[in-house]
Amino acid sequence: MTPKKWITATNAIGIISKQGRYNSGTFAHPDIAFEFASWLSPEFKLYLITEFERLKANEAYQYKLEWSATRLLSKVNYVVHTDAIKKCIVPTLTEKQKQFVYAEEADVLNVALFGMTAKEWRDKNPELALKGNMRDYTDLLHLVILNNLQNTNAELIEEKIPQRERLIRLNDSAKRQMEALKDNKSLKDLELLQQQVIETKLIEQ
Repeated sequence: MTPKKWITATNAIGIISKQGRYNSGTFAHPDIAFEFASWLSPEFKLYLITEFERLKANEAYQYKLEWSATRLLSKVNYVVHTDAIKKCIVPTLTEKQKQFVYAEEADVLNVALFGMTAKEWRDKNPELALKGNMRDYTDLLHLVILNNLQNTNAELIEEKIPQRERLIRLNDSAKRQMEALKDNKSLKDLELLQQQVIETKLIEQ
């Protein structure tokens, strides 16, 4: 039985048969095509099974990475609230910085953590600025602290704390977090996990 006769006799859907000079042939839904190809070729069927197992393994691995990252980040944030702080690493604000009113709230966080505005960073790094901003080139430690500062700043804004006072308090918070997290094992594990994700994506590409 030809495909066309079978389609007519069974009122089949998902498969069509065309006749013509330039666009002739039998076309089917991918599921039907895979099943037919598997029936024709044991090698193709084995390939499908192997590929399915690989994709499921990758899916499970990605889920494990995401779950582990969430757990590690939770541990990192817990340390911020519990460890005793003794030294300061984040740049200390100058009197001029304390008095300056920044046009964007994002720069309040930039100055509190990095000691400079986005524009100041671009002026100092013109080549890097062509491909991104200061946050794109920082490390995971600073990104974790930045995330925490964003939450803190949002709460301070809701409490109607003046910008100058918020800047000082955010800078103090950044110093405490930097000292608490600089040698934190969970953060280092998170950095390793991040590198594994990047390497996995490069392999898949």
